[in-house]
Amino acid sequence: MSAEVELVLVRPKEDGNVGAVARAARNFGIRHLTIAAPRAPLGQEARRRAMAGVVLLESARRVADFREATKGADLVVGTTDLVTGRSTAYLRRSIPPERLGELLRGLEGRVALVFGPEDNGLSRTELARCDLLVHVPARREFPTLNLSHAVAIVLYALHRAKGSDDPETTPAPEEVPLDGQGKEIFLVKLAELLEEAGYPAHKRAGMVLLFRRVLGRSAPGESEYRMMLGLLKTTRRAMKRSHGG
Repeated sequence: MSAEVELVLVRPKEDGNVGAVARAARNFGIRHLTIAAPRAPLGQEARRRAMAGVVLLESARRVADFREATKGADLVVGTTDLVTGRSTAYLRRSIPPERLGELLRGLEGRVALVFGPEDNGLSRTELARCDLLVHVPARREFPTLNLSHAVAIVLYALHRAKGSDDPETTPAPEEVPLDGQGKEIFLVKLAELLEEAGYPAHKRAGMVLLFRRVLGRSAPGESEYRMMLGLLKTTRRAMKRSHGG
């Protein structure tokens, strides 16, 4: 992603929330923060919650309003907690964060990513000045997220859109290769253990099938199958010792 994303907070109400936003922004590589008409001074609570993001607080651009905050941006992206499915209601027609990540992936220029105040969000006038709106889906009876949480979710989606090859990102979780051979060996050894333990013969096939389904859902890797086989082996040894074998 070549677009330079500038995070804009309009009339934030709680200084602690601004600090938490700065921390999340630093996590996801945001270098520019603009604060328009904050309703509380940014004091110790903001700095405490910002942690390593305090550098963003100290370098944040302070402006008077939404218009000044977004002046010069090539693309203004607003956020809203309310959406509509009606095609004619363009004021709140929005896309999810993942789609925004896809759109920005191949773009260059300055993008203003704007979040409204905690209590009532961006005004209708401000929403009308946005080129694009983003909505984080949540439950209908309580769709409004905490400001810092909403920021973190959207920035995470943008960050992941860069792909795991981005040299500035932490590694994605390691992919675990499937081990079909290990699975079949484990199921054979399980069946043998069930027989030695005296498990009812008419139930053994069903128990082995149950484990096959469970293993299919969890998709263990080679090292995990080795550990499970070791458990079966140890159990069989303990059974033999208890029977004097």
